Amino acid sequence: MYKETLLQLKDISVNYGGVKALQEVNVEIDEGEIVALMGPNGAGKSTILKSIFGLAPISSGKIFWHERKIKPVSHKIVQMGIAFVPQGRRVFTHLTVAENLEMGGFVVKDKKLLKQRMAEVMDIFPDLKKKLKSKSGTLSGGQQQMLALARGLMVDPKVLLLDEPSLGLSPKLVKEVFAKIKEINQRRKTAIMVVEHNIKSLLEITSRAYLLDKGKIVAHDTAQTLAHSDILEKVFMGKLK
Repeated sequence: MYKETLLQLKDISVNYGGVKALQEVNVEIDEGEIVALMGPNGAGKSTILKSIFGLAPISSGKIFWHERKIKPVSHKIVQMGIAFVPQGRRVFTHLTVAENLEMGGFVVKDKKLLKQRMAEVMDIFPDLKKKLKSKSGTLSGGQQQMLALARGLMVDPKVLLLDEPSLGLSPKLVKEVFAKIKEINQRRKTAIMVVEHNIKSLLEITSRAYLLDKGKIVAHDTAQTLAHSDILEKVFMGKLK
């Protein structure tokens, strides 16, 4: 069955001063799939997500959305149908859960549609539904991460970019977050690109994975193939030549 390529990065390079954060990276995601970006600290994983969202200085290369070249500007990217959930559970702690969700849907001008979106999102996150009027600062770490995911869905994205969604969470909560990511993908057919250190949990839910080292992609294959190869160990142990 043919699946359309939604988002494509071609020969993307990013420099921070004299540091080459990304070197001619090629990444793509098709409709409905979950793609992993893996690698040690400083490999360039988060920079890929930031470059898509206009948050990293692209020195060369092109980004395509539905095969059309785009210029990454954050608010325009959101309007196109791409949402970004940064690492660190960045919720607005002084706002209620409902207000956080409304902030996530800032591009939705129709109040009726916004209400409908919130109802759809609450269907996936029933635990948050009970806390709509609570200040998000009173939520547990796991609940704040769920809220960050829920807020990302308020624009009904075709592609969801997740940066370290399990960061700082207990093993039990990590399992819950990954189950929720899989549920979002299956129920909403949302394509998801996820940066994550928790390799085992990540490979269990992904179809394809890119492995980065020092700003370059050193391997790209199905999650199952990478899981059974020795390339992961070589990269993470610093033994790749």
